Amino acid sequence: MGNAAKKSAVKLNERAEMLLRALVEKYIKEGQPVGSRTLSRTIELSLSPATIRNVMADLEELGLIHAPHTSAGRVPTARGYRLFVDRLLRVEPLEPRFINEIEQELTSEVDPDKLTATASDLLSRFTHLASVVVMPAQQEATLHQLEYLPLSGERVLVILVTEDGRVQNRVIHTDKEYGAAELVEAANYFNERFSHLPLSEVKREIMREIVSDREEMNRLLDMTLNMARALFEEDSGADQVKVSGESHLFDTPDLNSVEQLRDVMDMLKQKQDLLTLLDKSMKADGIQIFFGEESGYEMLSGYSLVTRPYHAEGRVIGTLGVIGPARIAYREVIPVVDVTAKLLGQALDRQLL
Repeated sequence: MGNAAKKSAVKLNERAEMLLRALVEKYIKEGQPVGSRTLSRTIELSLSPATIRNVMADLEELGLIHAPHTSAGRVPTARGYRLFVDRLLRVEPLEPRFINEIEQELTSEVDPDKLTATASDLLSRFTHLASVVVMPAQQEATLHQLEYLPLSGERVLVILVTEDGRVQNRVIHTDKEYGAAELVEAANYFNERFSHLPLSEVKREIMREIVSDREEMNRLLDMTLNMARALFEEDSGADQVKVSGESHLFDTPDLNSVEQLRDVMDMLKQKQDLLTLLDKSMKADGIQIFFGEESGYEMLSGYSLVTRPYHAEGRVIGTLGVIGPARIAYREVIPVVDVTAKLLGQALDRQLL
């Protein structure tokens, strides 16, 4: 299983591993600090509470568990969760009936954007967590055509259509009003030059043409390049992220402060920081898990993000995952994320045939 950080190098003996596993699983299930007496009734080894306390003290010294406030019990740290997931977690395969349900819902869609939106909804429904899906990157798509339509004032509606059938609409502001005939001429000129090219190459060509020092630049070319540049500059990438089930974050009463929850909700709403974080998971295959401060965002302390890239045509084109409290049920959540990513990739592959 891939992870967002290096695997824990902490060495534990079998007894310490068993105690840590039991403590993490108990905390995940109940959400309450776990004490030595509780563990003595939980684990398979016949250890006294005193012996368990000694082992827990060792685990605490290693930074794997800690005592919240004045509680006598202990809870896992981000480092403890990391070791648990890397070395101690036993993940069960997803039940066939759930696989069939996911597959049926994904095969009922034909539009790539609707497919990814459906995958996001399915993740949220099956895990009862907030889900995120990064749509296939527009920069990897190929331009079919661009249209400009005049609006009132100095505004133009730009309609970008890619060869995989996706449509992007955006209103841009211009330095003057343009008539319909001018805009049709500009769009035709643009399409003659750039149709059937990858959007990433179109963007590079636009920027290269604009910064060139040619004084004789054609007026029509100048107009259409500047309008197209406005389209790309206003595309922050946030539209690539589909978020579902944010309300599930309110269902965990012990999840840190209201202020932090508000910050996380803002992150899901604004999406740009989220997109930056998810981009990391696209650079490595398999399940990636970010625990709290590992993400690089203080607001995610006490949360975790479980992600997996998905593929089409033999390459990574997006990523999906869920975000929730660090004590989410990884045993059940990881298979859902894994299977959904694989089935989404297969569904997109069928659409591209």
